[in-house]
Amino acid sequence: MKGPSPKHLKSFVESSYHLASYLYRPGDGRPQPQIPAQALLWSVLVGQILRESSFHAVEALVRSPARSQLGVARRFGDDALAYFTERLDPAVTRRAMAEVLRQAKRKKAFQGSRRLGLIVDGTGAGRCHVQPCSLCHPVGTAELEVVTYLHHLSMISLVGGGLTLPFDVEPYPAGDTEVAASTRLLRRAVEDLGPRFADYVVADGLYARAPFLHAAGDLGLHAVVRLKGSLPELQAQAEARFGPSPPSRVAQIDGDTVELWDADDFDPWDALRWPTVRVLRYRQHKPDGTVFQADWLTDYPSHEVSSHALYRMAKSRWGIENQGFNVNKTHHAMEHVSHHHANSLLLQWLLLLLALMIERLYRLRYLHRGTHPALSAIELVRRLRLTLGPPRPPDSS
Repeated sequence: MKGPSPKHLKSFVESSYHLASYLYRPGDGRPQPQIPAQALLWSVLVGQILRESSFHAVEALVRSPARSQLGVARRFGDDALAYFTERLDPAVTRRAMAEVLRQAKRKKAFQGSRRLGLIVDGTGAGRCHVQPCSLCHPVGTAELEVVTYLHHLSMISLVGGGLTLPFDVEPYPAGDTEVAASTRLLRRAVEDLGPRFADYVVADGLYARAPFLHAAGDLGLHAVVRLKGSLPELQAQAEARFGPSPPSRVAQIDGDTVELWDADDFDPWDALRWPTVRVLRYRQHKPDGTVFQADWLTDYPSHEVSSHALYRMAKSRWGIENQGFNVNKTHHAMEHVSHHHANSLLLQWLLLLLALMIERLYRLRYLHRGTHPALSAIELVRRLRLTLGPPRPPDSS
């Protein structure tokens, strides 16, 4: 059968994105492995792309007649995946994902975008009722009785050229904070990708605090952060400035009418070492009459980035929600705990992100060459599934 297939997908990632060495040497820490790491690793990745996310589902795939079409050398059980992910080095997978992004940039996958951005945000996933691991956060009732456990993590995504590619997570234990975890994540991302790979970082109002903004600047990134009630004085100044004034610009953007107010001469608060603060307000009118309004702060000079471009940067913040958390939890069982072990959970999330990166680059860049419309994610899943049946016997009639 012509067209996309799991074997073709595997060849694509090995040759086009230099992942062959990673697939065979992924940082396997098992002392005496009986099953090749490549078989286990590729099974998890292709399982995620096929939306068979749990270890039990992967076991069912590799024990079925579809195994030969998946490009997996041998069968195994879900316990082998649990043992494997417990001992897999996350640093090797993180370096592999950074290499995929560098190759994507070299191959002009983000063409059409003058600037690449990073988005950071946090979420909870993996609720469970069993003995806690080192990453568990207790969740109690009003009487403070612990009834369940939840895992919290920060995620980072690269955005540009119509692509949103989540590529790393930082789980954090009880007692730690989302902003601290995201700051560590941002530092590691810049170290792995290299300086000047990305231009700015976008975050919601929780991150509108001096330590995070300074950390972004020290890493060579401009910050675009939601302005909310955590900075009441600056928000009051923005309201006094923008409230009685007409918008400085009105534009039609993606079918919406957008009013923009923009000023770059607000005074910084005491802890912030910026010389001035730029504030952008947008009021977005949807065709159905719905109106959204938000204020954002940044250190981008107005002569370098227009109000229109800054609006698009601010709106890209929803990429990590829609193309990160929502897709992961709805279609790839991010909430499911296949094996409750801290390192195994981390690797399950990292491999999920790597699978999504592979799927999007394959579907939106490799398969979309030419003028035909891009496949949707579910259309690619259906086409891949159609290749998993046994080959037809030759017609001898």
